[in-house]
Amino acid sequence: MMTKFALASLGGVLGGVLIAMNVTGPLLAQERQQAPNVYEQLDLFGNVFERIRNEYVEDVDTSDLIAAAINGMLTSLDPHSSYLPPEDFDDMRTQTRGSFGGLGIEVTQEEGFIKVVTPMDDTPADKAGVEPGDLITHVDGEPLLGMTLAEAVELMRGPVGSEIIVTIAREGVSEPFDLSIIRDTIRLQAVRVRTEGDTVILRLTTFNEQTFPNLRDGLAEAVEELGGIDELGGVVLDLRNNPGGLLTQAVSVSDAFLEQGEIVSTRGRAEGEGERYNAQAGDLIEGKPMVVLINGGSASASEIVAGALQDHRRAIIVGTRSFGKGSVQTVMPLRGDGAIRLTTSRYYTPSGRSIQALGVSPDILVEQPSRAPIEEAETPTPNSRFEADLRGRLDNGDNLSEEEQRQMEEERARVEEVAQLREEDYQLAYALDILRGLTALNGR
Repeated sequence: MMTKFALASLGGVLGGVLIAMNVTGPLLAQERQQAPNVYEQLDLFGNVFERIRNEYVEDVDTSDLIAAAINGMLTSLDPHSSYLPPEDFDDMRTQTRGSFGGLGIEVTQEEGFIKVVTPMDDTPADKAGVEPGDLITHVDGEPLLGMTLAEAVELMRGPVGSEIIVTIAREGVSEPFDLSIIRDTIRLQAVRVRTEGDTVILRLTTFNEQTFPNLRDGLAEAVEELGGIDELGGVVLDLRNNPGGLLTQAVSVSDAFLEQGEIVSTRGRAEGEGERYNAQAGDLIEGKPMVVLINGGSASASEIVAGALQDHRRAIIVGTRSFGKGSVQTVMPLRGDGAIRLTTSRYYTPSGRSIQALGVSPDILVEQPSRAPIEEAETPTPNSRFEADLRGRLDNGDNLSEEEQRQMEEERARVEEVAQLREEDYQLAYALDILRGLTALNGR
């Protein structure tokens, strides 16, 4: 979900005025010819509205009817356009600031089904075991098929601390199953930073107003702890299960690692309508090698970053194909404190490719294997034997200094740590192996 808020709305209004001032004769004639048909359709809408209000079996709230009609118009266009009543508009603005209530999942609608884009890190949904690609078929026993996305989301809302039972249909699992989730306040930590040896791992969970400042400050602290930029081996940018967010933040994160060139462009309906976002000089890690991790839960702003760094050959993209949301939504406030979220353009990576419905394909495809059953994982493996274990072996002829021996032990310990990490997170361990190889080629 990428928003432009009031500025984008104002731009649309101004554009409409300019177009109206430059209409020529033939266009006016065409508009007059089309106008009666539009008015007839609006008259039809008014007729249906009055029939419902006067003759429906129960009294109806006219404001609810209008809201449903507006939402129906928008949701008929694509899964990402919708009407935001005042309370939903407030929730969305709160979410972009990084704190909101709920389950902690990003969802979309696909062929009538509610599909999980991604569960957010350390949220109730994540802890309960919800996975990207899951289909939510029921909530507390009530089927979601036939509901709009907004209606399904509303059904999943509730007081913090209350329980919700969601029924999940998952690929590879023969029968749907239930998950119990306790609603909680979602406080997203936009960026988590940690080091593995001389590698800094930047885990981005969302693109909200905190993302770039958190990344910049966290990276600076990690580099300082390593002893300076010369001691940095490389960076892993982990965008897995990141559903996206603000376009401006995606541009800032991409710009953090690029010296120049286009980051992303947007193209709207009219020819020549769109924007280009370019990098400014300055790479936070001064050209050190990078690996970007993506998967099917990486969407929208995540795909902008991955696509930009891939096209500029600034990073190696590792993982599985991303979600494929290549459209931009503009949030336009309305009278009465509500808003509409309207798809206004597609975005394109620097090479000119649209990833809408295609996603970003990784440079190196690496699946995340399923965890082995405990019984299998605990099966003992045969002890390996080395030259040093042989009786009567020939000793090493070189006399290593204590410093050389210490360095050898440290390197062996790092390799063993990565091997252990493979059991916990195979894709991340693979990324670290790639960076280790790149730094070795660079002479470090």
